[in-house]
Amino acid sequence: MTVKERILATLRGEATDVLPYVPRLDIWYNANSRSNTLPDKYRHATLREMTDDLGFGYHSIIPDFKDFLDPETGDLDVGLGIYHLKKHPYRIQLHNVKRTYQRSGDGILKVCYETPKGNITTTVVHNSEMKKNGITLYVITEHAIKSMDDYPAMAYIFENMEIIPDYDNYTAYKEEYVGDRGVAVALSAMWASPGHYLIKELMAFDTFYYEQYDNPDEMDAFIEQIQPFCDKLFDTALNSPAEVILSGANYDASLTAPSMFEEFIMPSLQRQSQQAHKMGKFLATHTDGENTGLMSLYAKSGFDIADSICPAPMTKVSLEEARRVLGSQCTIWGGIPSISVLEDSMDDYAFEKFVNQKFENFGRGDHLILSVADTVPPAAKFERLLYIQKKAMEFGRVTP
Repeated sequence: MTVKERILATLRGEATDVLPYVPRLDIWYNANSRSNTLPDKYRHATLREMTDDLGFGYHSIIPDFKDFLDPETGDLDVGLGIYHLKKHPYRIQLHNVKRTYQRSGDGILKVCYETPKGNITTTVVHNSEMKKNGITLYVITEHAIKSMDDYPAMAYIFENMEIIPDYDNYTAYKEEYVGDRGVAVALSAMWASPGHYLIKELMAFDTFYYEQYDNPDEMDAFIEQIQPFCDKLFDTALNSPAEVILSGANYDASLTAPSMFEEFIMPSLQRQSQQAHKMGKFLATHTDGENTGLMSLYAKSGFDIADSICPAPMTKVSLEEARRVLGSQCTIWGGIPSISVLEDSMDDYAFEKFVNQKFENFGRGDHLILSVADTVPPAAKFERLLYIQKKAMEFGRVTP
């Protein structure tokens, strides 16, 4: 079977020839390529060439956020949580808004949006130290919404954003670049709902909860205003040629508390799952973080892939518990905590003992795609990635 065939068979609950293993290597590769510390054999290889040679498969769930449409302007809307990427199934154009920007210091980008309803400013950072460590996501240091006074201007901006399908561009990536190496997941958005969008991108954490308490009616009205924009993003991704759609990322019990997830996020995931299933497609969401109290809500949400489940000892939820709660309705993609591949966290004996124990507990191994969660860290010991691959091959046929 090809890697793509294994992934899709796993999602459908069908047999595979071996236990799928598709680690996310982009941050590890970027950091080690930059510092010239890739394994000797791969010093001059691209990430795709290396994964082809290793037989890992190409991980394409979370996009490589350094791959902008334009190196000068592709990051201008990052402060709004919007990355303009080549492999998106859509493009976004902003109309009737004057946008100015200033770059300064070490990777600091400040953007101002002038609208008839008021001005919005954002500041993000992507500095040399972040690039050295392979990090491709920017950090928002000034959020777009500081108070309820910013709702009208933000609503105006989203009302004037045009979402343009770009299926030819996405299809070329899907068929020519990824091919049978994996599944080219189409990104809807890094937030699963308007409420999730607020806390993840548009507001500081404390601002969100203050606004929720102090101005709930205004917040609810704003959420309703931006719902059409969020729906259009999902619909455009869903109607692309993709087999799998990614909606939402980075939940954590301390940020997206179970009550918040249940009220603001779960209804959207349930609706999106139903829409995807009607079209014979699968819905993924990026569940990296501390999932205590969230697992049962994930099960109720109906999505098909819990991407980047990071288990104990990095979190309080064991892989065994996560698999038990999600059952056969949801595939876990991840399962190997990133600290296990770091020599300063586990010596070789502890690593092998840990991994061997996990494999003994896999049972039939169904609805599981192994990966290092959230991603392989830059300092990972390369031989440990190969050891996990060896164990996956030795596991043999998966028969649900």
